[in-house]
Amino acid sequence: MKFGNYECTSVELGHFLIDGGTMFGIVPKVLWEKRTPADAKNRMQMNMRGLLIRGNGKTILVDVGIGTKLTPKEKTVWAFKEEMGNMDAVLVQHGLTPAEITDVIITHLHFDHVGGATFIKNGKLTPTFPNANYHIQKSQWETALNPHPRDSNSFPQINFKPLEEAGVLTLLDGPGELSDGIDLLVTHGHTTGQQHPLIKGDNTSLFYCADLIPTAAHLPLSWIMAYDNLPMTIMEEKHAILERAYKENWVLFFEHDCKITAVSVQRGQKGVEIKKEIVL
Repeated sequence: MKFGNYECTSVELGHFLIDGGTMFGIVPKVLWEKRTPADAKNRMQMNMRGLLIRGNGKTILVDVGIGTKLTPKEKTVWAFKEEMGNMDAVLVQHGLTPAEITDVIITHLHFDHVGGATFIKNGKLTPTFPNANYHIQKSQWETALNPHPRDSNSFPQINFKPLEEAGVLTLLDGPGELSDGIDLLVTHGHTTGQQHPLIKGDNTSLFYCADLIPTAAHLPLSWIMAYDNLPMTIMEEKHAILERAYKENWVLFFEHDCKITAVSVQRGQKGVEIKKEIVL
């Protein structure tokens, strides 16, 4: 699907299982399980869905999933199959190789968003996309290097520290234009310095929600995750984004929803809600 000068395509990066309660915080299970059923261990499936953006001489990938560096124990805990994190196998489905990616936008440095940025080659941690610039917010980088004990396990440095050592890292300082027709918006409620690409078109634009709104079930303002560091802040950020999405005719792209890739929105009785599901 095209937005402005860019062809945008969803990229499936595998799935894992996670405790349903943590994904919905204070929302009672009797409510959230109607939308996202849990297994016998109270786990729900989480997809990892990147975005491929092609145009203006660039081939951009937004977020890169878990990758191939999990330990056997971690694979068991997350019920993750490593072959789903192989970027060669992922990109060949789109007629590409990792070497053809010009830019990688990492929304934030939690393991399920940046793990695929590096891989082990000949016993050494190496950037997965050898010719790409990796774009990360400076405030997020600093947070990941010095994490609070509350979420320190979400920031394994093997996923991102090699990018700095290889000289392929670009640290950005706040919102702005990444390229002609692509803006980066920044939020802080989930984690400091989470960035969201907005691919702008004449009549509609595409907004990459990342963990601001991880699934379609998280559209209601109070439906937030236990993982969100600043609950009140993220609710305010969601409200502002959803208002813009409605007024400016955005398509919202969900990174973690196992069924719905993207939606247009409309005003409903309880706020902004889904108007139509969209396939990219």
